[in-house]
Amino acid sequence: MPPADPAPSADLGQPCATTPWILQEDGTIYTVEPQLPSPPQPPAPHSSSSAIPSPPRLVLRDDTRGLWIYHGNCLELLDAIAAKYPEGRFDCIFADPPYFLSNGGITCHAGRMVKVDKGDWDKSRGPELNHEFNLEWLRRCQRVLKPNGTLWVTGTLHVIFSIGFAMQQLGFKLLNDITWEKPNPPPNLSCRYFTHSTETVLWAAKNECSKHTFNYALMRQLNGGKQMKTVWTMPAPGRDEKTFGKHPTQKPLALVERCLLASTQPGDLVLDPFLGSGTTAVAAMKNERKCVGIELEPHHLSICIDRITRVSAATKDLFGI
Repeated sequence: MPPADPAPSADLGQPCATTPWILQEDGTIYTVEPQLPSPPQPPAPHSSSSAIPSPPRLVLRDDTRGLWIYHGNCLELLDAIAAKYPEGRFDCIFADPPYFLSNGGITCHAGRMVKVDKGDWDKSRGPELNHEFNLEWLRRCQRVLKPNGTLWVTGTLHVIFSIGFAMQQLGFKLLNDITWEKPNPPPNLSCRYFTHSTETVLWAAKNECSKHTFNYALMRQLNGGKQMKTVWTMPAPGRDEKTFGKHPTQKPLALVERCLLASTQPGDLVLDPFLGSGTTAVAAMKNERKCVGIELEPHHLSICIDRITRVSAATKDLFGI
């Protein structure tokens, strides 16, 4: 990754655990022999793949466009980034974490009733452990944000209240709660609830002292000259965004682009710790931002690489994934 800009350090609690590998300045990873047993890692959702690399692997690097894509556990890599850049590294983070809703429910897909089973990574382990996971990944994101950086997090009712509470516990400054309204939600098959047609996007600054970026004039321009409100109506991703495969919780490119345009400047560095099918990386490239993405699932990573390759001149290199 490119050299960090100098910025004052922030006291965010306990130091990060050391790891038996070194994150180098160019984003590559150098493995060394551990001197002590590795400390226990915080709980994380399970992957459907047993081949999760440790340390994470850099699977795509494009220094010209400012892209670094990793395969592995985001908690592990965020610890290394925080240790290397204690003053903060990222101008903005966009995170679409597990919603923990794959627990036997039903939904409609292509006109058929199907189970809500997105993968092992999305299965709930109970409210206490789910919240502990949210605290741990948010704590790490806070450490790697620059002092004036901001964080966007998406979620449904299954997870967003835990996310918001964790943000308050960690000292983030909550800025807005955006309602993403879907004009084309899946039909309500059970007829036992109101039709789920919205998701929440929380926007927060690193702490109460942060002087966050907000491109008010641009948002007003994009809204036809009127102030932009906190209800955004956008369709779910269409076929074009799923050309190379489907991700079960994929966000529309327009949603991520608006978040980045609102809170960053060209050349800023963005992190997505749950990269999925690569929407954040694509949004960053299209708007002259740089991006570091981390993804656990090899299948989703393959979709991401294909999407990036279509958008940029980066060389596709899956290193056997």
